[in-house]
Amino acid sequence: MAHSMGFIIVLSLLALAPLCFSGKTFGGGFLYPQFYYLSCPKAQEIVKYVVAKAVAKDPRMAASLLRLHFHDCFVKGCDASILLDSSGTIISEKMSNPNRDSARGFEVLDEIKAALEEECPHTVSCADIMALAARDSTVLTGGPSWEVLLGRRDSRDASLSGSNNNIPAPNNTFQTILTKFKLQGLDIVDLVALSGSHTIGNARCTSFRQRLYNQSGNGQPDDTLDQSYAAQLRTNCPRSGGDQNLFFLDFVSPIPFDNSYFKNLLAYKGLLNSDQVLLTKNALSMELVKIYAYNQELFFLQFAKSMIKMGNISPLTGYKGEIRENCSKVNAY
Repeated sequence: MAHSMGFIIVLSLLALAPLCFSGKTFGGGFLYPQFYYLSCPKAQEIVKYVVAKAVAKDPRMAASLLRLHFHDCFVKGCDASILLDSSGTIISEKMSNPNRDSARGFEVLDEIKAALEEECPHTVSCADIMALAARDSTVLTGGPSWEVLLGRRDSRDASLSGSNNNIPAPNNTFQTILTKFKLQGLDIVDLVALSGSHTIGNARCTSFRQRLYNQSGNGQPDDTLDQSYAAQLRTNCPRSGGDQNLFFLDFVSPIPFDNSYFKNLLAYKGLLNSDQVLLTKNALSMELVKIYAYNQELFFLQFAKSMIKMGNISPLTGYKGEIRENCSKVNAY
């Protein structure tokens, strides 16, 4: 009975989730899909072309561009602050714990920006480029599409502390992760759906080593990790050394964007602690994991909704911020 009630509650939450978040955004401002129709009609075409070329050369790039958008939006909103290099009073978010040695794809965004500056100078923001690149990366790997709301402007500062504190970490507890999502105006449905982006991409040994050797400080591996899978992981993730060794987040189908991530969680083969706790630490998130594992269409639908919602976190609009000429530095006035 309890299981049935949980399932009903989950379906109710999914049904109530709005399909479109156009209009006023979380944190103020207005975004809309047609923002560049007149000022830069080829903007989306240019972004898609460069992203497709980059992903064809390096399939991992799709996950990297998707991750950059996520790590940007969780710090001061979707304002491309993550792209700024250290300069003057700016301390780059690239130096934060979640980004250092792992954030990548900056050169792809720079190529997109250069092409757009040639096509329509001083028009398309780096923040909007990131939102479009995240959508295109998802589609190119077989995932869902959505209409990207546009009109974000770029920040003139960054927040190293925000990057260190606001972005969920692989070893965070379920409640800590959920709290970080709620602080951004996102809910538990968004948390589980957006975690599904781990169907593509890689993680470093250092981000899950504790699960293999000392999860609770007692010298024992994580008992929510399938032990045969753990044994495989140990072969290339030793107790010490190999910190940067890469592992597929979804070892079953690492390249296509699908729902096998959730099927892995049901088999207790989630790579990161922050993945597996979706099944083991909360009844509602557990139901969502099961639903998405059995229904890829429903996962795709909710992922698109949640990406739109995340992309609307506290954008700079109107006369706030600027349109950077170079995504890695603020404009000189």
